[in-house]
Amino acid sequence: MRTIAIHAARILTPEEEIEDGVILVEGTHIAAIGHRDELRLPADTVDYVAAGMTVVPGFVDLHIHGAGGHDVMEANARALDRIASTVARCGTTSIVATTVTAPTEDTCRSLAGIARYIRNRQQVDENAEDRPLAAEILGIHLEGPFLSKTRRGVHPPEALAAPSVDLLHKFLDAADDLVRIVTIAPELPGALELVEAVAALKMVAALGHTDADYDQARAAIQRGARHAVHTYNAMRPFTHRDPGVIGAVLTDPEVTAEIIADGIHVAAAAIQVLIGTKGFDTVLLVSDGIAATGMSDGNYRLGNFEVRVEGGVCKNSEGKLAGSTLTLDRAIRNLVAIGVPFKDALRMATILPARRLGLAGKKGIIAVGADADLVALTPDMRVSGVMTRGAGLV
Repeated sequence: MRTIAIHAARILTPEEEIEDGVILVEGTHIAAIGHRDELRLPADTVDYVAAGMTVVPGFVDLHIHGAGGHDVMEANARALDRIASTVARCGTTSIVATTVTAPTEDTCRSLAGIARYIRNRQQVDENAEDRPLAAEILGIHLEGPFLSKTRRGVHPPEALAAPSVDLLHKFLDAADDLVRIVTIAPELPGALELVEAVAALKMVAALGHTDADYDQARAAIQRGARHAVHTYNAMRPFTHRDPGVIGAVLTDPEVTAEIIADGIHVAAAAIQVLIGTKGFDTVLLVSDGIAATGMSDGNYRLGNFEVRVEGGVCKNSEGKLAGSTLTLDRAIRNLVAIGVPFKDALRMATILPARRLGLAGKKGIIAVGADADLVALTPDMRVSGVMTRGAGLV
């Protein structure tokens, strides 16, 4: 087994800062971490010197539809490999493949294909020297079909479905129980029962694409909803007499809130309000990236329909925003530019989304026993090198 020592000017775990530090990687995991004077390195260690760099955990994206010209709902190895390799080059080392509303049988086919890909990757011999640089797909986020027609965004209205525990189990069977997040509009008939079922199965019940008022959102939170999908977007607007779902999210410390910090989906002041109200421990960065991520402007597929990208902005034929071309390294820089401390912005892309998935100690952190998912950043927060489960970087 190859041993790699990564020498960095600074390591952010991100809970701890280590100056002039070393990370020792054995195979796919972190074996040791500390100041360079504290660690004794094996004689055959391969050294990687990140001079002047900060090494941080790999980014974890809970909401991403595609990248590199491909959509997760293509659900074949070629498409998913391309998505995983494209985002890895930008520092994202773990993703949750996010679907978009489609007819039930189409969704089931996609879920089965994504699940097959994930299981095949889990069975492959994890020899870090042989694997390419690629983000790990941790599971599936069902964004649809249990959404509000009023706040559907670009999701096809004809494919939306009423919340149904039976339909959920059909999806779970197709996905080989790899669904991790389910987005639900809580005001719909049957939604609260579905929220309760999702939470009971230890998945994340998420509020999104919803016209819920405050009381309806609170009822869902009381039944187990603990996450808000791309907060502000595709939600009933907040007003002082009708705080709606946004008011419920802002005032509940147990609910984590996604934010798309691309400067397009949410104004800087609204991000500052979100963070200022909820604090730095419950706001998570997501990309909501589509197939156009890492590509030039043009026409791309999002699920079963076409979108147009101009100037990096994605819209459907109605002119509605249709995901983004954002990557999490840019999202971190964008937050820092509006006054968020770098360490806090980093936590929003690493340890906090990992915790939301129940993967604390394994993902989004530099710690002994954690997966060797690492990113070397320049002083201006640009990605210089990436390691995914022990592969890459050198």
